[in-house]
Amino acid sequence: MSAAPQGLAAFAAAAGEAPAAPGGGAFQLQSSKMLRVQVTSSVLVKVGAMVAYRGALSFNRASARKQGVGRLLKKMVTGEGVSLTVAAGQGALYLADDAKNIILLQLSAGESISVSGNDVLAFQDGISWDVRMVQGAGGMMSAGLSNVLLTGPGAVAITCHGDPLALSVGPNADACVDPDAAVAWSGHLKPTLKTDISLRGVFGRGSGEAIQMAFASPTPGFVVVQPYEEKSMQSDGTC
Repeated sequence: MSAAPQGLAAFAAAAGEAPAAPGGGAFQLQSSKMLRVQVTSSVLVKVGAMVAYRGALSFNRASARKQGVGRLLKKMVTGEGVSLTVAAGQGALYLADDAKNIILLQLSAGESISVSGNDVLAFQDGISWDVRMVQGAGGMMSAGLSNVLLTGPGAVAITCHGDPLALSVGPNADACVDPDAAVAWSGHLKPTLKTDISLRGVFGRGSGEAIQMAFASPTPGFVVVQPYEEKSMQSDGTC
């Protein structure tokens, strides 16, 4: 049964901004797919993710100088990375990415998580970040499969198609996942790439061979997967 039409005032009230939760921090969800960031200094945001803003804010692409030569070289080698905008000033940002679900995380000092470049939405300027490459067979770094290591302290927003599943990794708890379904994993985990011809057509879509990310660790951790295969993000030639 469809709902009856509503007046403009009723619609605006129903679809209006959710009030900020007292003590809820700078990152607060407006809905499962929309994030409000209260900016008082600066925040790093995925390019193209801003849908609206209020206040006196300036926006600048994260500079090559701040990214560092190491990050730029890794991005050139992998063909993948994350393009970021620095939003600075006083105001509120409203962020979304392809109607994906948003996950908010609070990292303690020294705590880290690796996130697929496709799935980084925003993080506070207190977070340190670096581009990491997934290691393939024979110790070679695999082009096109990289991730962003985020280290606290600070708040992080990542995105996921559908509801995430966190698989435990640790002693006697190895896991293999489709790279296109991997969203994030514990920062201390170092996944490797492997192929298994017998799984052709089971992992991946039309790749011709079953490429998997293998996770194993003597210490507990987790890997987050989504019910969706997302194509690896290709570099647009910007930094």
